[in-house]
Amino acid sequence: METSPRSAATDPEDVLRAWQELDVPDGWRAEIIDPGKISLLSPPSNPHNFIVELLQEALFPARPAGTGLYQTVGLWIASIGRLFIPDLTVVPRSVIRTTKAPTAAEHALVVVEVTSRDNADDDRVKKLAGYARGMVPLYLLVDAWDPSGPSVTLYENPRSGGYDLAHRVPFGRPITLPAPFDVEIDTTEFPPGADW
Repeated sequence: METSPRSAATDPEDVLRAWQELDVPDGWRAEIIDPGKISLLSPPSNPHNFIVELLQEALFPARPAGTGLYQTVGLWIASIGRLFIPDLTVVPRSVIRTTKAPTAAEHALVVVEVTSRDNADDDRVKKLAGYARGMVPLYLLVDAWDPSGPSVTLYENPRSGGYDLAHRVPFGRPITLPAPFDVEIDTTEFPPGADW
C-alpha cells in the first residue's frame, strides 16, 4: 500500500538526501518511484513473502562467486532520479561492503520484484523502465495480478530505457535465468493472486 508522498522536492539529490534521513518503520519501505516524491510502502503479505523465500532459495546457490543476495538494498538510478528497493537483488559483496546506501543500480546482476495488488502497475511500468535505464541486465517480474493470469516474466538486455528480450511463463511453468546464473526456477508453488 502506498501512502501520500513524503517530499515534493524537485532536485533529485535533495530527494535522495531526504530518503537517506528517513526513519522508516520496521517492515516498511521508502522508495522514490516517481521523481521528486518519496513513497512509503507497507509490509508485504505472507503469500508475497512466501514467493520471495522460494526465489531466494533458488537463487542463493546459483549466484556468482563474490556476490550476495539481498532483500533491502536501495538501487539508485541517478539519470532519472528514482530509487527502488527490489524484493531481491544480487550485487557484488565488495560494492555493498564499501559504498554508502543507496547502491547504483548498474551494480545489480538481477533484480526481482513480486507484485502486490496495490502497486502492480509500478512494477510493470515504472520499475521496468527504471531498471532498464539503470542498466540492470536481468529483471524478473513475478506478477500474481497479471490481467492475463499469474505470470513470471524475465526481461533481458537493457537498452534505450527498455529491454530487448522478454520471456513470460504462467505460474506452474519453469523459467530459466541465463548466465551467470544458469538456473531454472520452479514456479509451481507460487500462489496466484486470487489466493491472497
